[in-house]
Amino acid sequence: MKENYQYDAIVIGSGISGGWAAKELSEKGLKTLVLERGRDVQHVRDYPTTNLEPWELEHRGALTYEELKENPVVSKCYAFKEDAKHFFAGDKEHPYHQEQPFDWIRGYQLGGKSLIWARQTQRWSNFDFEGPLRDRFAVDWPIRYEDLAPWYSYVEKFAGISGNRDGLATLPDGDFLPPMEMSCVEKHFQKVVSKKYKDRHVIIGRCAHITEAQPVHLQQGRVNCQYRNLCRRGCLFGGYFSSNAATLPWALKTGNLSIRTQSIVESILYDTKTGRSTGVRVIDAVTNAATEYFARIIFVNASTLATNQILLNSKSSRFPQGLGNDNGLLGKYLAFHNYRGKAEATYNGLLQYTTNGRRPNGAYIPRFRNVHRQETGFLRGYAVALGGWRPLVEPQGWGGELRQTLEHPKEAVWKISAGMMGETIPKESNYVSLHADEKDQWGIPLLKIHVQYDDNDEKMLRDYFEQMKEMFDEAGFSDITVTDTRQAPGLDIHEMGGVRMGNDPATSLLNRYNQLHTCKNVFVTDGACMTSTGTQNPSLTYMALTARACDYVIRAMKNGSL
Repeated sequence: MKENYQYDAIVIGSGISGGWAAKELSEKGLKTLVLERGRDVQHVRDYPTTNLEPWELEHRGALTYEELKENPVVSKCYAFKEDAKHFFAGDKEHPYHQEQPFDWIRGYQLGGKSLIWARQTQRWSNFDFEGPLRDRFAVDWPIRYEDLAPWYSYVEKFAGISGNRDGLATLPDGDFLPPMEMSCVEKHFQKVVSKKYKDRHVIIGRCAHITEAQPVHLQQGRVNCQYRNLCRRGCLFGGYFSSNAATLPWALKTGNLSIRTQSIVESILYDTKTGRSTGVRVIDAVTNAATEYFARIIFVNASTLATNQILLNSKSSRFPQGLGNDNGLLGKYLAFHNYRGKAEATYNGLLQYTTNGRRPNGAYIPRFRNVHRQETGFLRGYAVALGGWRPLVEPQGWGGELRQTLEHPKEAVWKISAGMMGETIPKESNYVSLHADEKDQWGIPLLKIHVQYDDNDEKMLRDYFEQMKEMFDEAGFSDITVTDTRQAPGLDIHEMGGVRMGNDPATSLLNRYNQLHTCKNVFVTDGACMTSTGTQNPSLTYMALTARACDYVIRAMKNGSL
């Protein structure tokens, strides 16, 4: 069959936001090409470990010495284990430069990181969208919550989001499926915190798991989450949302979608006569052959840093510093989430209860610092991911004693663990750029990453420790410990920015519809577009921004303005 090189739209990347762009554009009748740099991964067929028992894994889930040696960065990720390593990009094959320590975690396959994400999905509020303006950092967001609210609902209904309607101004409710249940120790903590602190709320996490399948989920071939807690292996039930299980198959049903894997986008083509992009230049990951594909609309959804890399490498006589980069800000004002703070404790009460089964979710405390006024010595604040469960006593002894403890396990006291998710401030000094000399095996300049913590992050971390110790103590918890993991930026896998949205072309790259100010048919709707980071897990916002931008494209094409 003769290959088609001309499309209505090209989507670069097939992860969470790329999958949504593919769905929306195909559904609206545009002949759409998705370009994925990694291998093909089909839902169910390509989840090789999804049903394996622990003893069926050659190394019982562990990595070999050779794998650890070849992957010093990605092996730090909690999910990079024997059962899911095939969904992560290896360090050796995909090098980059760290000017400051930065752990770049990537998933190069069809579906990208949507197969291995943490699935937590919280809406932003206007306390987040108005943050940069109020606290005078970055630039003002060109949108507010009211602009995105209907699109949050739109993607929530299709994806399937479990959650409780808590009625919090800082964390707007969504179109939820029934919530998962909190453990009794989490409920105890919730009761204590609500009594002691009027502005702090312990709630069940909001997550992209189907708890009561609706017709739209059944039409996707997805059913309820089975609570297996093996999500990182790929879910053959489609219990959690991924591009592979949901958006890409949906788009393919329209007959308007083509997918080309092993296709690395080297650059976006630009026509100086029309002032528009004409398409993309692709390197075949296997043969190294170069091919050009053409389209009226380009969506860049390669993931935050890869999107920055593609735009920086898209040079022309009009844009010698990278596509759309008249102001020299492309690649700058990067930010992330500060995950360094951990807190743990035990609880000797509630021993008449135990943990029953599994739950692919946790409890959550929305941001409570500096919400209505500046009350601390640092800007912004942090959310808290929380979990409370009753573990078994570790087996002990040898021979008969060991057998006895294995056959008759005893329950320990309750354990509580909490993790910080702090908002970092986007700064010009946190940036990425292209290496002047070194290139990857496909001839593309390596990315240089210069991102680090600042004094605001350190002050916020100390406050987190103080507040968690105080709240745990109020709840009667024991053995309270706090830990600074000192992990490098990047391991949170929430890097954002570099192609930020804004009202002014002099200080931003994208307008309110994620459209490049200076190249109107190119849109960026992955994490690169984020002006600031908030304290919420960001994927739901990427999905909503993408659906909204696609709607704008369709309307603009119909009225002839695009």
